[in-house]
Amino acid sequence: MLNYKLDAISKVLNGKLHGDADLVINSVTIDSRLANASKNHLFFALIGERHNGHQFIGDLYSKGIRAFVISQAENQYQQYPDASFVVVDNTLKALQQFAAYHRSQLNYPIIGVTGSNGKTIVKEWLAQLLSFDRKVVRSPKSYNSQVGVALSVLGIDSIADIGILEAGISKPNEMANLEPIVKPQIGVFTNLGAAHQENFDDLHSKAEEKMLLFKNCETLIYSTDYPQIDELAHELKNQQALKLFTWSKNKGANVQLQKVDKESASATLHLLCKGKTINTTIPFTDNASIENAMHCITTLIYLGHTSEQITTLMPRLQPVAMRLEIKEAINGCTLINDSYNSDLGSLSIALDLLAQQRQHKKRMLIISDILQSGLEPNILYSKVATMIDEKGVDKTIGIGKEIIKYSQYFKSNTEFYANNQEFLHAFTRQEYKDTAILLKGSRTFQFERISAVLEYKLHRTLLEIDLNALVHNLNYFRGLLKPNVKIMVMVKAFSYGIGSHEIANLLQFHRVDYLGVAFIDEGIALREAGITLPIVVLNPEFGSYDLMIEYNLEPEIFSFSSLNNFANILSKHGVTNYPIHLKIDTGMHRLGFTPNDIPELCSKLNSLTSIKVESIFSHLVATDDSQHDKFTHKSLLW
Repeated sequence: MLNYKLDAISKVLNGKLHGDADLVINSVTIDSRLANASKNHLFFALIGERHNGHQFIGDLYSKGIRAFVISQAENQYQQYPDASFVVVDNTLKALQQFAAYHRSQLNYPIIGVTGSNGKTIVKEWLAQLLSFDRKVVRSPKSYNSQVGVALSVLGIDSIADIGILEAGISKPNEMANLEPIVKPQIGVFTNLGAAHQENFDDLHSKAEEKMLLFKNCETLIYSTDYPQIDELAHELKNQQALKLFTWSKNKGANVQLQKVDKESASATLHLLCKGKTINTTIPFTDNASIENAMHCITTLIYLGHTSEQITTLMPRLQPVAMRLEIKEAINGCTLINDSYNSDLGSLSIALDLLAQQRQHKKRMLIISDILQSGLEPNILYSKVATMIDEKGVDKTIGIGKEIIKYSQYFKSNTEFYANNQEFLHAFTRQEYKDTAILLKGSRTFQFERISAVLEYKLHRTLLEIDLNALVHNLNYFRGLLKPNVKIMVMVKAFSYGIGSHEIANLLQFHRVDYLGVAFIDEGIALREAGITLPIVVLNPEFGSYDLMIEYNLEPEIFSFSSLNNFANILSKHGVTNYPIHLKIDTGMHRLGFTPNDIPELCSKLNSLTSIKVESIFSHLVATDDSQHDKFTHKSLLW
């Protein structure tokens, strides 16, 4: 948790402060959807290609935030007299500046991880391996971007034995911004591949950019099997007092991977280090996992772990969920499973996700003891209780011998159990209905047993949606568009049966412009689940227009009768400039105004003040006929 006065932050940012200089800031956010805000949050109004954080200041002010870092609309501080503003030239640079300053205040060593692939896996595995004998903090999930790295540093605990941060770049001149924020003493360069190659002249130039993370590093760990990395590492060594600690499948490195024996679900790695043999097993067989494991083993050896410790720890490696897992649970509940690790930083992030599950009226937290926090237990659980209260949790269940000792810190509607067995013995399914449930625990508590009784298991067939892949695909297609082109995502048929609330929440977070549904009941369900994005209803029934207006849904208008009916309803409600979407029939002959209708349609639209045409669209002429695929592809190029 941060603890800076706003005046001190303003000086770090070279900003101009308007407001309360003594306001204490304990948390930073860039997310305008923050469900449980307080005056101690500091909002950075970032400006991106598709959003501008300055547009959400009023909404955040109404939620309770009173501190803002802005670069536009300085007259806002007249509009919100109770708020404080730090005015800077560039809010992203200011966020990075603040993170770099906070990093300079941390008194434990940092391992910085970069590379084309494997960054998050290596970071998470190192956290698993090192947390057995020390307090480890790490960046959450795959927070490795220009914004993510800054938020990671500002969100991790200030007290720890070691920290692990990952940094990623996608184009030149980005790593220079991240290096002072991460400032690692130990570096891990995972590999070099084709990811983001389109923005670099060649692999060498991309490797040079990534290597900038280690320009002030004490030790660099990498595989000499990547010649570009090895060459640049030696160049950097010649420029500074840098120690190289390496592994390879060949001789000459500090650690040699001599042989790999693969079985059905595990692989045994035969290593040679300082003339001694180390044979250790990992519960993975793919080549990427073997490479990632070798980075971890080499790091453990460098940090002084014995061969016995390594052979004990490596078989315990757990698969890394690249996101908090959201699953359907019993009795209409939603389960957020984050039962891999528990610390204050990751708890805050998980509680934010819990607060976003607005399709449920109640929110529940099941939490274990927090191990190796570095804090006195009374201080630790006081902080946990305060965080839970601020995040709007309705019920808390604590499991563990430590948390139960400090139950007095937690407000009403709580239950405490010494261990899993006690909880499972008392568990009754009827108590868990229409609730969003966060499962947050350290691995030693084996919360997978609790997850097993909460998960919905009526059907044997499981369809798992990779939300990271969905976001990747969204950003891929975004990258093909010009900056001002909007995106509408179809989530009709309740996201094609895969969970409309979860998918819509994710899309709203990543700031798509519109959602599309087939029928009004789907749109109403999204509104009731807290989705505020514009929603187009593709098949609006005439009798549903009153509800359409009540829930702020936007209809597809495809005929004069639908246009006249909707305009009449709007007039009855006294509504003007209501957004509609016109469907034009360009040849498929499903629905829509025909080319012959256009003159009359234009005249009609000009006479109506109740509506505003937000978009015009059509089907491609012959997409339902494979004989005309060539023409369809040509139409898309147009």
